[in-house]
Amino acid sequence: MFLSNVYLNFIDMRIEGGKTIMKKISLLLALLLVFSVFAVGCGGGGEEGAETENIIKIGVFEPLTGENGGGGQQEVDGIMYANTVKPTVMIGDVEYTVELVVSDNQSDKTMAVTAANYLIDQGVVAVIGSYGSGVSIAAGEVFSDAGIPAIGASCTNPQVTSANEWYFRVCFLDPFQGTVMANFAVQQGASTAAVITQLGDDYSTGLGNFFMEAFKDLTGDDGAIVVNQTFQQNQADFNAILQNVKAANPDVIFAPSSITTAPLIIKQARALGIEATIMGGDTWENITIVENAGADAEGIVLSTFFDAGLADSSQLAKDFVDGFSQAYYTPVPAVSALGYDAYMVALDAIERAGATDGASIQAALNETDNFEGVTGTVTFDTLGDAQKNMAVIKTVENGEFVFLQAVTVD
Repeated sequence: MFLSNVYLNFIDMRIEGGKTIMKKISLLLALLLVFSVFAVGCGGGGEEGAETENIIKIGVFEPLTGENGGGGQQEVDGIMYANTVKPTVMIGDVEYTVELVVSDNQSDKTMAVTAANYLIDQGVVAVIGSYGSGVSIAAGEVFSDAGIPAIGASCTNPQVTSANEWYFRVCFLDPFQGTVMANFAVQQGASTAAVITQLGDDYSTGLGNFFMEAFKDLTGDDGAIVVNQTFQQNQADFNAILQNVKAANPDVIFAPSSITTAPLIIKQARALGIEATIMGGDTWENITIVENAGADAEGIVLSTFFDAGLADSSQLAKDFVDGFSQAYYTPVPAVSALGYDAYMVALDAIERAGATDGASIQAALNETDNFEGVTGTVTFDTLGDAQKNMAVIKTVENGEFVFLQAVTVD
């Protein structure tokens, strides 16, 4: 319990003037993870048994470092807040304290496997995460082999669940998100588009492809995608790609990418005099992008899962927004709301299962039907995907994310 208390205390210290101090978080998390391994290996038998009585462990599998560290931290914040709202779970007639075990997958597919194995070794009964589809796909086999169900909060690529009966998720999928953004572009009068994606990144490549398919269908023009180019991980110079974009003069640029990469593309595009609307996916709803891109971020457009302005339509959502804002920060990120929902769905399944073994929890998750969440109701289909058909589109005005419209596709 000492480790959990230390972790929660440092989480509360990570906000300074509304900005996340990622360097402090990364260092302290690394120290905590090292210390937790030491503590597990060296704890005394009798005393440890007394402390762990009636405790159930849930893994938090998220990137806290690397190119998606900022988004991963927001998701963790939502999970941590959910744990303060509902810190216990009833299994039969016995109340268990929920202990969250955090493992940093470092935004890296190889490290994702290591992080997943760490959670299994710690005896978690379920896992929440991850921000980033690539790391979720990479770790999926670890969870399935161990018979431990995982619930993704914002991993949107179809491959996360398509071949893994142990993976679930509470968010919409990229085919839907790509269609939403293509529809928006066409509604704004766009007839040509440039698409820029990261080579080898499941999220970026997948979402880019779904956007292109939908955009060509909506325009009725197979030549509507005038530029389709890829970049490498950690690439910082986009001049060559953007010169090609400038020459093609598209109406819009769709560049689903990480929090680290997005401001580089935005700033370099504007520096070249490109005036096309620049659009991204759900990863772009992070204030770090706006801060790093500065005035060049004005007018960018993105899709996301939730907006606090819509919370008045649901008492649950309103309570979440009010509570999270007081405990953490504003504006409330959509991925924090999804992290909250994933935690609550996990506890609901554990209580309905009345057991702590993976198979029983998995069976209960499969039966999840109309669970009321902050981001909407959750009903899992046969693949473990939440049946969601609403997305939020936002833009940036005066350095802030501003709601444009909610889009529903039946």
